[in-house]
Amino acid sequence: MSFRKVNIIILVFAVTLFLLVLHHNFLGLSNLLKREISDPNLVGFQPLAFVPNAPESLIYKSEEIPVVIAASEDRLGGTIAVMNSIYHNTRSSVIFYIVTLNDTVDHLRSWLNSGSLKNIKYKIVDFDPQLLEGKVKVDPKQVDSVKPLTFARFYLPNLVPNAEKAIYMDDDIIVQGDILALYNTPLKPGHAAAFSEDCDSTSAKVIVHGAGNQYNYIGFLDYKKKRIRNLAMKASTCSFNPGVFVANLTEWKQQNITYQLEKWMKLNVEEELYSRTLAGSITTPPLLIVFYKQHSNIDPMWNVRHLGSSAGKRYSPQFVKAAKLLHWNGHFKPWGRTASYADIWEKWYIPDPTGKFSLIRRHGEIANAE
Repeated sequence: MSFRKVNIIILVFAVTLFLLVLHHNFLGLSNLLKREISDPNLVGFQPLAFVPNAPESLIYKSEEIPVVIAASEDRLGGTIAVMNSIYHNTRSSVIFYIVTLNDTVDHLRSWLNSGSLKNIKYKIVDFDPQLLEGKVKVDPKQVDSVKPLTFARFYLPNLVPNAEKAIYMDDDIIVQGDILALYNTPLKPGHAAAFSEDCDSTSAKVIVHGAGNQYNYIGFLDYKKKRIRNLAMKASTCSFNPGVFVANLTEWKQQNITYQLEKWMKLNVEEELYSRTLAGSITTPPLLIVFYKQHSNIDPMWNVRHLGSSAGKRYSPQFVKAAKLLHWNGHFKPWGRTASYADIWEKWYIPDPTGKFSLIRRHGEIANAE
C-alpha cells in the first residue's frame, strides 16, 4: 500500500470520527433544550416559550440572573416596563420567567417580539389556577376577588427549577439600579429569602407617621384567633413587603416553604386567620408566618414603595432619582392617571403593538404613549 493511500485512509477515518462526535454532541444539546422547554417535573406549570435570541455577549455570561414576574392581562404594560428597565440598566445576563395565564400568552408574545424587547431572554410559564383550589377563599359577591397570579411567588422552585437563587418582582415596579446588586444580596445561613422590612425601610421613614398598624403583624393577622396566638409571634413585629425579594431556592426546597405557605392558606380558608382590616395583599399573611424572624433584609433603596398611594407625593425628586427600585404598591398604578412620579415609569413603558393596553392620563385623556 502506497504512502499516499495510507494518508487518505487516515484522513477518511479522522473525518468519520469527527462527524460521529459532532452528531453525539448535537443529540445531547437537543435533549437539553427539550428538557429546558418542557420539564416533566413541573406540576401545575407549563413552560410555553423559550427565546434564546439574546446577543452573544448576553448568552455566554458565567451566571444568569433569574427574575420572576407575573403578567396579568389587565396589567401587562407594567410587566413590559419592569423588564425594559431591568434590561437597560445592567450588563449582566438576565433571564425573565414570565408567569401568566393561557389566554394572555399570545398578547404577551406579540409585545415582547416588538422593538427594543426583541433581544430579551425569557421564558413564559403558564400558571394553573387549579393549584389554588381549597387554598383561597372566594367571595361569591366579587367575581375577581381572587387573582391567581399574585400567588405565583409561592411556587418559585417550580417556576425556576434549575436555579439556586432567583429574584421575584411585582409588575408595578421600575428598576433604576443594576439588578446584579440586588441579586448579590447576602442571605444569612438557613434563610430562604430576603425582604425589605416595612418599619426600617427608607420610604417608611418618610411616611410612617399616622400609618397605624399597617407596618406590624397585627395589621395582617387576627390575634383574636387562638391558632395565631399559639405561634407566639409578637403583634408589634415589623412586617415586610413581599413585592420584591431575593430567594435562596436551595433553602426554599429544603425547608418545604411552598408546602408551609399552602398549609397556612388552607387554614385561613377554614378559620379566617387573616386580619379583617388587612393592610395589604392576601399573599402577605402566610409569608409573614412562615418567615417570622427567619429572613434576611435587602437594601431599603431596592424597594422604595408607596408610590401608589397619596404618601408617594411626599418623596422629593432627589430621593426618587436616587432610589434603585421604585414600587407603586397601593391603589394608584403608574399606568393610571393619579399615581405619583408616573412620568418616570412612562420612560420605560413600550406602547402595545396590538393597541389593547393603553395608558390613562389626566383630564380623561387616554394615551397610548406614542
